[in-house]
Amino acid sequence: MSDNAIQLAVFDMAGTTVADGGLVVRAFDAAATAVGMETEGPRRDRARQYVLDTMGQSKIVVFRALFDDEDTARQADRAFEAAYDALIEEVGVTPIPGAAAALRKLRAAGVRVALTTGFSRGTRDRLLTALDWTDIADLTLAPADAGRGRPYPDLVLTALLRLGVDAVDRVAVLGDTTSDIATGLAAGARIVAGTLTGAHDEARLRAAGATHVVPSVTEFAELVLTEHS
Repeated sequence: MSDNAIQLAVFDMAGTTVADGGLVVRAFDAAATAVGMETEGPRRDRARQYVLDTMGQSKIVVFRALFDDEDTARQADRAFEAAYDALIEEVGVTPIPGAAAALRKLRAAGVRVALTTGFSRGTRDRLLTALDWTDIADLTLAPADAGRGRPYPDLVLTALLRLGVDAVDRVAVLGDTTSDIATGLAAGARIVAGTLTGAHDEARLRAAGATHVVPSVTEFAELVLTEHS
């Protein structure tokens, strides 16, 4: 285990280490249409805004909040996954500039690296394969691997336990949404940073309680490596 003050860095994927390019909203629109929501009007506008506000949370949880019954929520979730997977193939995905180098630099310095997501295991794995990132992290987690997704602490705490980290105050978390910040704070992480490469701006990230806000994953890696006990 590393002698660094931070032993584990936990990263969100879409918007934090992976460029989103609006794919989440496009996949949501396809899913909402698939379950019969009108394509225009106040209800669709409110639903889109809710998706943006809750970016980073487990997608099935979002759909349960939007639709009246479990069957519709599950149907929407399946349609979302299918649409997102198709967009990965059609549009492609790219890493946030410098992300791969930052993750490798941390690991080379002895810091464990975990990637977490609100997507299903299947979509997570397709993203990792598309990026050729299957071995870039020590651990990758979807909500189903941890119990609950964001904003609960489960993803961060599962990473801590599986990777044998000494204490929560030796963990740093990075994400682009208020849900990521809530997760890191709930887990008791020492650093809970927001990045400006994704869904939410600096004001929202700071209002959510971020300990730091950085331009990108590159600066976060430097922050982790210069943190002292």
